[in-house]
Amino acid sequence: MLNLLLNENMKIYRRLRTWLLVLVLVLTTIGFLIAAKPSQVASGDWRTSVQQQITNDQNMLASMNHGADWKTQLTNRIHTNQYHLTHNILPAEETLWGNMLNAANLIKVVTVFTVIIAADSVAGEFSAGTIKLLLIRPVSRAKILLSKYIAALIFSILLFIVLFISAFLVSGFLQGFHDIGIPFVYASSDGVVHETNVVQHAISTYLYQCVQMIMIVTMSFMISSVFRSSSIAIALSIAIMFVGTGVASFLAQYNWAKYFLFENTDLTQYLTGSPNIPGMTMSFSVTVLIVYFVIFNALSWIVFKKRDVAS
Repeated sequence: MLNLLLNENMKIYRRLRTWLLVLVLVLTTIGFLIAAKPSQVASGDWRTSVQQQITNDQNMLASMNHGADWKTQLTNRIHTNQYHLTHNILPAEETLWGNMLNAANLIKVVTVFTVIIAADSVAGEFSAGTIKLLLIRPVSRAKILLSKYIAALIFSILLFIVLFISAFLVSGFLQGFHDIGIPFVYASSDGVVHETNVVQHAISTYLYQCVQMIMIVTMSFMISSVFRSSSIAIALSIAIMFVGTGVASFLAQYNWAKYFLFENTDLTQYLTGSPNIPGMTMSFSVTVLIVYFVIFNALSWIVFKKRDVAS
């Protein structure tokens, strides 16, 4: 098994394409953070800026009505900003952590790059005709498939680490490395304001964002095994990821939608105590994700095991 895993990793990292993806990720992170960099305020002016935002939000609440969810979101932001002023806590958005948390959205880029590798892992063997060379080895098909899956996940971990480190360094250069230890302040769905360790919050945000990446990569791996086409696997996986996320927002109004995959992939909803659908819990989402995970892997294993490669 170890030799199979080493072999699969060698196939990934000996290609120029792999390192180009790593380079593109770093450049994308730099460009994204420069473009998203908030306007710098003087150290003593952040209170004025926060007070102005509170006033604007209060005026919007008094003059507009865009539904209960909008009111809750705006009210929570007012409570959070008032907490910042009352306790003299610099908002995380004014430090490097604001950029760091924004960069967590680039996990989608990591997902796309990993899908490219995962989709080609199985389908590429069939298209190149090298699958026969693998199957004549005295190892089971299950081990061959598992080694490919683990290698793809290892590549995703590499990209994740590259993203986190590059985001931290770039954010530090843009915003400065001061105020690293400030608390992160947020209001949960019940309007109660909480403080948490900002480093722990940032790491949790990145790790929770990785859940969707793992599910999409697993699905891509399954599609690749079923259709033996890397292009179909890449196109379908990426399309499902973006469409599924949009559909999840629309379906959130229905209680039965809590069983929909993409209502559960964003576990960051539990970091602030604001689930997409009332009544959803972390344990429920984890259970749903495990069910989908098992189904995807079971389909990959069943199809790959029974696949006729004689032709």
